[in-house]
Amino acid sequence: MEGNRIGRRTVLRTAGALAATTALAGCGTSSGESRGSSSGGGKKRLVVSNSGGAYSDALTKAIYEPFTKETGITVTTVNYQSAQVIAQVKQGRPQVDLMDNSLLIFQKMARLECLEPVDYDRLKNVKGSGIPEVQLPQHAVGKNVWASLMAYRTDSLKRAPKSWADFWNPDAFPGPRSLQSADADMPELEFALLADGVPLDKLYPLDVDRAFASMSRIRGDVKKFWNTGALPAVLLGRKEVVATSLWGGRADELIKQGQPVAYQWNGARRMTNGWGIPKGAGNTDAAYQLIDFSLRPEVQAAFAKLYSGSPVVPAAVKLLSEDDLVNQPTSPQNLKTGFDADVAWWDKNRDAVIKRWQEWADA
Repeated sequence: MEGNRIGRRTVLRTAGALAATTALAGCGTSSGESRGSSSGGGKKRLVVSNSGGAYSDALTKAIYEPFTKETGITVTTVNYQSAQVIAQVKQGRPQVDLMDNSLLIFQKMARLECLEPVDYDRLKNVKGSGIPEVQLPQHAVGKNVWASLMAYRTDSLKRAPKSWADFWNPDAFPGPRSLQSADADMPELEFALLADGVPLDKLYPLDVDRAFASMSRIRGDVKKFWNTGALPAVLLGRKEVVATSLWGGRADELIKQGQPVAYQWNGARRMTNGWGIPKGAGNTDAAYQLIDFSLRPEVQAAFAKLYSGSPVVPAAVKLLSEDDLVNQPTSPQNLKTGFDADVAWWDKNRDAVIKRWQEWADA
């Protein structure tokens, strides 16, 4: 299922020194280094980086395989961290033609001049599609909305947790937990604040001090701060934890296997994933073809039926049944109980929060 990919999901960082050097230097091509052709004319192989796991399974079935069947262009998947791609672009040798990542990460990469600007004239399925403008930035193309949320074992808890306050209450809901590490993505400060009583509509700007104080209260009950997207479902499946945060859809395979696992959508954090073309990528023609293919309403709907990733194309929602919508982040019911991550706040404050997280984790 994972093709030739090497490892994990959306954000991650390589060694601190590499990331720091890259951030300072930006992504302009070094003197004397060739970026290669950006036309990609005639190439029949497209290298795409995504996060792996059940997410990549759904992409393969709903997008990659039908795309290859229609165009003859083979899609090879890898799992590079964003910092790795940044370093590759800096060296003038990007090893992927297209990235699947969050718009937050693409915002940072665009600021570092690591992405090609999007030529929307080449995307016929965008015009008149009704995709919200916020999901069509200058250097990326939104394709699906996903969420970080809570999953738990129904056989390990006497009653179902209804909120992050319940997750933070080991006396009433005993057992080891798991939460996301900063090595996997943005730390889950919002969940800590919701557990501490902050209302959904008052989360931003995040009170970082209050969030870390809340994190400290649950720290002793957290068996693992997970650092890869697949790990929390593994921990849940092995009964090593009774509850965990995870990226929506990651526990679906456990549920299909009949394991006593359920989701709790209250307090889910929504993000948009999209496509970005690394600066200097060698096969942009095929990249644009895949992007455009993925925005067809029927393709968007096919992906949503396989994975908890809501379409950005409104017409695709009409192709989904009520059963399909149950586990979609933007279904009418789930929209009311979740929130949208403030991408601008995180882009401005992420580095400082990561530094604080590392100091807190090492303390």
